[in-house]
Amino acid sequence: MNRHWHWTLGNKLALVTTPFLLLAMACIAALLWMSWQLEGGAAAVNEAGRMRMQAYRLVLSVGTDQTQAIPRQLAEFERSLQLLRQGDRDRPLFVPQDDAVAQRLAVVEREWLGFRSRFAAATTPVMAVGLAEDAAHFASNIDAFVAGIEACLTRLTSLMHLLQVAMMGLALVGAALLVYTGHLFVLEPVGLLKQAIGRIQSGDLGARVDSRTTDEFGTLASGFNSMAEQLQAVYRSLEARVQEKTALLEEKHERLESLYEVTKLVTRATTLEALAQGFTDSIARIAHADGVALRWSDETNQRYLMLASHGLPASMTDAEHCLMAGDCHCGSPQATPGARVIPIRTMQPARMGHCAQAGFETVVSVPIRLHERLMGEVDLFFHAQVDISDAERALLEALTVQLAGAMENLRLNALDMEAAVSQERSFLARELHDSIAQSLAFLKIQVQLMRDAIASGDAQQVDHVLGEIDVGVRESYGDVRELLMHFRTRANAEDIEPALLTTLRKFEHQTGLKATLQMQGQGLPLAPDTQIQVLHIVQEALSNVRKHARAGQVWLDVAQQPQWRIEVRDDGLGFDGAGQPLDETHVGLRIMTERAERLGAQLELLSKPGRGTSVVLTLPRTQTTQALAA
Repeated sequence: MNRHWHWTLGNKLALVTTPFLLLAMACIAALLWMSWQLEGGAAAVNEAGRMRMQAYRLVLSVGTDQTQAIPRQLAEFERSLQLLRQGDRDRPLFVPQDDAVAQRLAVVEREWLGFRSRFAAATTPVMAVGLAEDAAHFASNIDAFVAGIEACLTRLTSLMHLLQVAMMGLALVGAALLVYTGHLFVLEPVGLLKQAIGRIQSGDLGARVDSRTTDEFGTLASGFNSMAEQLQAVYRSLEARVQEKTALLEEKHERLESLYEVTKLVTRATTLEALAQGFTDSIARIAHADGVALRWSDETNQRYLMLASHGLPASMTDAEHCLMAGDCHCGSPQATPGARVIPIRTMQPARMGHCAQAGFETVVSVPIRLHERLMGEVDLFFHAQVDISDAERALLEALTVQLAGAMENLRLNALDMEAAVSQERSFLARELHDSIAQSLAFLKIQVQLMRDAIASGDAQQVDHVLGEIDVGVRESYGDVRELLMHFRTRANAEDIEPALLTTLRKFEHQTGLKATLQMQGQGLPLAPDTQIQVLHIVQEALSNVRKHARAGQVWLDVAQQPQWRIEVRDDGLGFDGAGQPLDETHVGLRIMTERAERLGAQLELLSKPGRGTSVVLTLPRTQTTQALAA
């Protein structure tokens, strides 16, 4: 089986650069070997010079009659000679591999044998004269050996310089070749590709890249040509695709408009009737239905009550005002969760066929569900046989989900309003019971005493009871006026100070006493419900001042930091409240205590006979945090 070799860009560049790389590596290896030889030869020259110095030192030792040092110096010379003979590759140190150098080293070794024997025979300093002449002759042999090494090193140096010049030439030739091959293999294909891209950008979709290579640029050119062909084909079918996308966008736009319309409806509807009728009108227009019925189901899903309809005959609306489950294909709690398409003519006949009598051919039934609970269904009637797409099915189900949420919100709002009314009624009942009811009970007792006094003919007792009744009536009248003024006082969502000023002005108008408000610090505002409770506690404290204190002035001090602290104090009679329960000492204290406990606050009553009374309310720090969150 024959395989066609594909020359990639990497193969081409490797083919061009590999010879130069091998030559460069060979030159570098040769230079390293030469430098190593030069380093070893230089070390050998140094060692030879050291041998010459050692020879003269031996002569000096004989002339100065230091014969005890001669054996050590001879051993040192022997070691140097052996080092030159064997070399030391660790330093490195070795004699160049040259015949002339080797012969001269052999001469030095041979002369050393005779020279050494003369030193062994020399026993007196007089013999040092002859040894000096022999040492000069021996040193000349060493010099000849050094000259031979230097000549070898000179030749190696020249060869190294020549090799370096050759490497420079090789680098220049390689660079030029790389530039040429780069232009041939890279720049020229890139230029052709750039020209083709420019033609494509200018609108010439027929531009192609002519490349016959098998490397990466050939593959890139083939891919570009294929892309250009696909682009040209896509451009030809662009108009059809644009129309398709435009239709899809219009469909999505209609869906968004439908969702927005129903969302606006459910947010504005305040009653179930308005919500149901508005939804039926909107979904009839959205689904292009000929008729719509919105049915509500009871908790057992056995009855379906028609809340609203659109486009249905009056006879059909009256007849199907309340459907029992199973009487018709529409009201079917056991049906599938999603939208159902019911072809009326082909379905099994049911006991009720009003839709067929009205001329409808198809019914689309969409259940209304909230958290898997069936709340009802929406039935869309069509005079023609229709089917719904997945997008239309999803839209109808999304609209019914919004309807279910709106119906649930209306129910929850109604429950909240009922709870608020019940709470307000409880509050009114508690206020009436704690104020006016007690006064009326007191008057009832006084009326009975009046009857007893009249029956007994005790005129003095009658006058006394009449006075008590008059005081009680005035007290009840004051309580009623005070209660009405309290109900008209409103809190501010941001600051309680205006409400407190209003309360004090009403108190001054009612009693004629001077009341002063002092605010200290800057703190976070109180929540609206907390403000209401604080106002009622302040009003109840002022009411006790009016009834019992006989004060000349009242002060209301409010500190906002580090936590809210409200104090109502007067300069009245005061009382000794030590050891008595807080909520039973005076009228109204139990009410204030209950309100404080509801807030989680602390209520303190401070009083001494003749020194006035102070009611101190300290709120917890969490009240300001709740206000900030609200």
